[in-house]
Amino acid sequence: MGSKVTVGLIGAGRIGRLHARHLALHVPEAELTAVADVVLEAAQQCAAEFGIPRAVQDPYEVLEDPEVEAVIICSSTDTHTRFIEAAAAAGKHIFCEKPIDVDLDRIDRALAAVERAGVKLQVGFNRRFDPSFRRAREVVASGRIGQPHLLRITSRDPEPPPIEYIRVSGGIFLDMTIHDFDMARYLIGSEVEEVYAAGGVMVDPAIGEAGDIDTAVVVLRFENGVIGTIDNSRRAVYGYDQRVEVFGSGGVVAVGNRTPDAVTIGDGEGIHGPLPLYFFIERYVDAYVAEMKAFLRCILEDTDPPVTGLDGRVPVVMAYAARRSLEENRPVRLEEIEG
Repeated sequence: MGSKVTVGLIGAGRIGRLHARHLALHVPEAELTAVADVVLEAAQQCAAEFGIPRAVQDPYEVLEDPEVEAVIICSSTDTHTRFIEAAAAAGKHIFCEKPIDVDLDRIDRALAAVERAGVKLQVGFNRRFDPSFRRAREVVASGRIGQPHLLRITSRDPEPPPIEYIRVSGGIFLDMTIHDFDMARYLIGSEVEEVYAAGGVMVDPAIGEAGDIDTAVVVLRFENGVIGTIDNSRRAVYGYDQRVEVFGSGGVVAVGNRTPDAVTIGDGEGIHGPLPLYFFIERYVDAYVAEMKAFLRCILEDTDPPVTGLDGRVPVVMAYAARRSLEENRPVRLEEIEG
């Protein structure tokens, strides 16, 4: 294989266009040759904006193209496993946005298809590639803060998604907290064995009417004894709130919010600074580029993907455990979901 990977993109919505921009402009290892979207106009607009030679409506035209070596799946969640299986059967390497699916049986069938085909699958948990979170993981793994005791993750959105989206999202744990479940495993380097969740509707009654919650706290018990907490809100009026802290026997490592600049102003009313970057596209732009480079490098160098299919599956199990915990008001062991 040469120095580039020929790539096809499936899905030209918000996240698909984000990846298209990065692949076309910031990832020299990629040669983006085709984009597909069931809304043909969306595919055509994406192709025109980023210089992609081919835009089609049928994703299978991309999956079956013999020139395409890898596919980036950014379509709706309910199509992910279908496209993963088709891509694997066609011998394509696969990058798939999270979650792989909301159904564990479908996930398992897709992962089995990838295993049989011998292709690579990377799941889109982009936060692992954020430079600050990656540095925090290195600090923990190095033993610099001693034995980890406590993990704290704060993840709050600046505004909730549309109600139409919430109705089909699978709920806050599968849609939003799933990133935090992955980050918890990544930072601590141990599996979670038990989950306890509490939550409510404090932001918008319409979210409750749609069958979901918008505010949650989740307590995690890890196999290595660490206790973790995750707090989520669908609306933080000051912007996208993304913080982590790991406290250990020998110290603590913490990552705060990123802001547009580091300027503070003092006046008669107090000390003022900028608000956090507004949302995930602004906050994680470096991480999105880095994860795509890592995916293409694992193809070019024939190494394991840094975020595997198993890494994509476990947070879904954790999300189901959290949902059962909320419904039954008790701690839930992950083995109950697998049983």
